[in-house]
Amino acid sequence: MWSPLVAELDPGLRLLIPDLPGHDRSGSIPYRSHDETLDHLIPLIEAEASEAVAVVGFSLGAQLAILLAARRPDLVRDVIVISAQAKPSSFPGLTLALLGLAAPLARNERFARVQARELFIPETLTHDYLRTSKGIAKATLLASVGANIRFTVPDGWGAFPGRSLILAGGRERPLMRASARLIADARPGTELEIVEDCGHGIPLQRPGWLARRLDSLLR
Repeated sequence: MWSPLVAELDPGLRLLIPDLPGHDRSGSIPYRSHDETLDHLIPLIEAEASEAVAVVGFSLGAQLAILLAARRPDLVRDVIVISAQAKPSSFPGLTLALLGLAAPLARNERFARVQARELFIPETLTHDYLRTSKGIAKATLLASVGANIRFTVPDGWGAFPGRSLILAGGRERPLMRASARLIADARPGTELEIVEDCGHGIPLQRPGWLARRLDSLLR
């Protein structure tokens, strides 16, 4: 999902782009919770980075970026949060029950292709999406979505000392735009930007614009 953005970024940047637990090359590691996922990400940053890093997260990853900045501000210089839900969904139990029933459809190529279009996956990456979609276990799907729809802003976020930018698409659900404002309001000095003509897919819909926006922030 980061390939279009990576192609637009300064090639001199050093990037760490991990597969989250339960996804693609990390598929053998079950996704259990956001906190346990941070337990995998923190040692990676400590091992690979010689100084605090700029963390960019999208959707589920955006929630992880917030948690990382709140838990380990010493590791994070800047945090860019793209389309993070921060207001819990109504009736999460019902949502997950329906998701569990629909989970086998992820292995159906026709259904997965429809999902790819809904998620703004470019045609050149559809094959990769189909491969990773088929590889996600039902347990990982339920755990990651469950954590996503129950997420709230952590207490430590307001004290994060670095720079923060919150982005949301102007065509996203009202819940997502309200979440963006909630996250920004919870930390003084946070910059909030609503990206017009974008849905829940800014890195895929506007990779060139996002690369320039990141460059202006991180200079």
